[in-house]
Amino acid sequence: MEDVLRSLGFLCLGSRLKRIGEQLQADTQRVLDRLDVRIQYPLLAALDRLGPLPVGELAQSLGIAQPGVTRAVSLLTELGLVEVTPSDDDQRRRIVSLSADGQRLVDAAKHDVWPRIEGAVAELCADLSGPLLGQLAAIEDRLAATPLDRRADKAKAVAPKAVAQ
Repeated sequence: MEDVLRSLGFLCLGSRLKRIGEQLQADTQRVLDRLDVRIQYPLLAALDRLGPLPVGELAQSLGIAQPGVTRAVSLLTELGLVEVTPSDDDQRRRIVSLSADGQRLVDAAKHDVWPRIEGAVAELCADLSGPLLGQLAAIEDRLAATPLDRRADKAKAVAPKAVAQ
């Protein structure tokens, strides 16, 4: 069957990028599920990288809407992975920080999980060149042939410098 999003090219670029993003997120979640982890890491990674943040700044650092971050923070608080405290200078502002358990989870993920996922994505995108639409087609074809979670099982960690190139 014709892939309409692919055939319409730049007209459906946003939808196509969303489809690729959703596939990568679903495949990443399968990796996490095998490790019996039911959380998404971007919020925890932001807190690890930037330190304690107000909810609004946390949302801004991730480029997502504040209500989504508020819901995620509530879940992570219930799981004992983050702590929320009022700001010293404004009691209406809530500051989110990693709990001790959250920091242990992030430390373990940085050692075991993130390098595998990063390596799988780097391998997926290796040697892409040419026009953007051709690169997206190659990524989609490669994901269809071997989903990211299967790539992560055999991926070697890739140094961040190599990924950035």
